[in-house]
Amino acid sequence: MSGLRDSLDLIRMVRPEAGTAAIDHEILAEKANSLGAAERRVIRAVAALDAGPEIKAALAEARDAVWGYFVQRELLGFETHDEVIADLKIPRSVLLGLGAIEG
Repeated sequence: MSGLRDSLDLIRMVRPEAGTAAIDHEILAEKANSLGAAERRVIRAVAALDAGPEIKAALAEARDAVWGYFVQRELLGFETHDEVIADLKIPRSVLLGLGAIEG
């Protein structure tokens, strides 16, 4: 671990602004990957609502997936979800269970 720390210290001495640029880039890439994975989970869960007889389990999975996706979006600064609700065709039944809308 000290090798990485030594390398970062050397970079900061030569170009202070570059010291965290690589790490910042990695963090942004990880955030994007994580949000993309959460969105794919929502897409699969919403599709499963129509695909099987286990509607109760599928609805619980969809609600969990959507809740996690909304939390991740909010942590990244997205304050509203109306656009993704429409784009991902998240059903009213899923949103009702989250308290995202009123019945």
